[in-house]
Amino acid sequence: MAISLREPILDWYAEHNRDLPWRRPAATPWGILVSEIMLQQTPVNRVLPIWTEWMERWPTPEALAAQPPGEAVRHWGRLGYPRRALNLHACARAIAAEHEGRVPDTYEALRALPGIGDYTAAAVASFAYGRSHAVLDTNVRRVLARTVRGEEYPPKATTSAERRLAESLIPAVGAPRWAVAVMELGALVCTARAPRCEGCPVAAQCAWRLAGRPAHDGPVRRGQTYAGTDRQCRGRLLAVLRETHGPVPKETLDMVWADHVQRERALDGLLDDGLAEVLADGTYRLPA
Repeated sequence: MAISLREPILDWYAEHNRDLPWRRPAATPWGILVSEIMLQQTPVNRVLPIWTEWMERWPTPEALAAQPPGEAVRHWGRLGYPRRALNLHACARAIAAEHEGRVPDTYEALRALPGIGDYTAAAVASFAYGRSHAVLDTNVRRVLARTVRGEEYPPKATTSAERRLAESLIPAVGAPRWAVAVMELGALVCTARAPRCEGCPVAAQCAWRLAGRPAHDGPVRRGQTYAGTDRQCRGRLLAVLRETHGPVPKETLDMVWADHVQRERALDGLLDDGLAEVLADGTYRLPA
């Protein structure tokens, strides 16, 4: 099974992979780490311009570590989930202070960095340093669930059975290329909502397709409501703080959202998450 999956997927990847800057030979471990955190729950087309600007501004962990965390939030732009910017800043400071400015090259050391989980540690160890790890993002888990297990979607949380399966498929040579090839197949062909089985290199042996593509219990695929939510309110408040270089009067923030109760709740959330701070005079700013 392993060989019969590997060869066609790797051949497909050689022809169809996207030319992304963090996949190029010149990509640094820092650039790869930045890309992996930015790509969490965010599509490539939104990440590309922010990643490029970020790497021009802060090409090394030390460069970012020398700045206040608010600058990371400011230049995160509209990627969403801005606590990731704070995590990246905390990573940069830990790398500068504890690793002499070099992104760690082992899973264990990467996992110990602030805000780094299992997937990101495995991905950076694999893609930056050529280590052999099971790199289990959503796309990889979906491809393996369908092709091998015959299930439309993987479980909500990664299971030990999934990990054993992924590890059994890792080739002795070229583990990182295999990982990114499966990831790319999930991103471009074996997608969550509209899989293109006609373009899949392993459609002939896919257990889910051969079973008639049965529906399984999986993640609910509802369109995300954004307008009028606390998340939108937080985004507008944070946009004012990002666009202003200096303290912002409370009156300015009050103008961006009419609902007082929701606005105050959103502002409190930004403070609790460390994305904003209030000064003694009652003005607000990004974290210093």
